[in-house]
Amino acid sequence: MTSKKYKELSVKEFTKAAEIYESDNAGVYNMCKKDYPDVLAELEKEPFNDLLDCGCGTGPMLTLLHKKYPEKHYTGIDLTPKMIEVAKRKKMKSVELVVGDCENLPFAENAFDAVICCESFHHYPNPQDFFNSVYRVLRPNGRLILRDMTMDSAAVRWLFNTLELPLVNLAGKGDVRIYGREEIRKLCKNAGLHMESFEKRGFCRLHCVVRKKR
Repeated sequence: MTSKKYKELSVKEFTKAAEIYESDNAGVYNMCKKDYPDVLAELEKEPFNDLLDCGCGTGPMLTLLHKKYPEKHYTGIDLTPKMIEVAKRKKMKSVELVVGDCENLPFAENAFDAVICCESFHHYPNPQDFFNSVYRVLRPNGRLILRDMTMDSAAVRWLFNTLELPLVNLAGKGDVRIYGREEIRKLCKNAGLHMESFEKRGFCRLHCVVRKKR
């Protein structure tokens, strides 16, 4: 499929999911809630003032952060207008919400101390563009905290990407690909970023910290 088609599928999928995304009836999307404590714990290791949430959805992670650190400035970006519409209903102060493409982040250079991306990356058809964009908007010594799906075995990932995901696409979802450690490392290197850590946590979850060096 083309990049455009993948993105159209994602917008269609999450337009339908927007109103229930944070409810107990969100189905598979409830799994995303398991990522938030680990992301919060990672952020707490270093000070930050300006944070970007890529693929922010209806803003569940931004809601948690805003409640805990209301004095900081947050930006959320999502490809699906309906997701941003629902997020704006929360009327969170110091939170800017933008409809846009994470592969081409519409922000100034060196704008953020931290970028987070939770369960959105596997929807990006051009992953190198995302990492290149992250490099541009991060400040020197800034961090990307990436949470997404993964599997330990390269063979299992290949089977999943080759056989399972096309069926998922036929079901109307815009999932593109899942990645392993070395694939993420290569994407980072090509963008000028340094992968500090990559862990598999829990069931099919990667937890990755990426740094823009000074």
